[in-house]
Amino acid sequence: MTATPKNPSWFDISMDAWALAAVSNIVIAMRIGRLAQGGPAAAEEAVRMVSEKVTANMALGCDLMSGKLGSSPEAIVSASIAHYSKSVGANRKRLSGKLATSMPENGGEQE
Repeated sequence: MTATPKNPSWFDISMDAWALAAVSNIVIAMRIGRLAQGGPAAAEEAVRMVSEKVTANMALGCDLMSGKLGSSPEAIVSASIAHYSKSVGANRKRLSGKLATSMPENGGEQE
């Protein structure tokens, strides 16, 4: 995501939202792959996914009510996108590392 200025334009906001949507889709695909594998790792990922979403939404709500996101619509939307971008980026990094280490050497093909 780009570093949006204090008074972002709607164009900057839309570019950040587009980037967040793109990275979110990558994370969703990686999580679906993790869940499709089944087992304890899938159950752990499902619990983590739900708890992260609840935590992120509650934190954003508290920031909104306390005025930490700003006072203009542009500032609030920009700060909201930045808020979610942090956790989405962290999940992409985490899942990318796990994906690389959990894949078999031969790509899953049986010999």
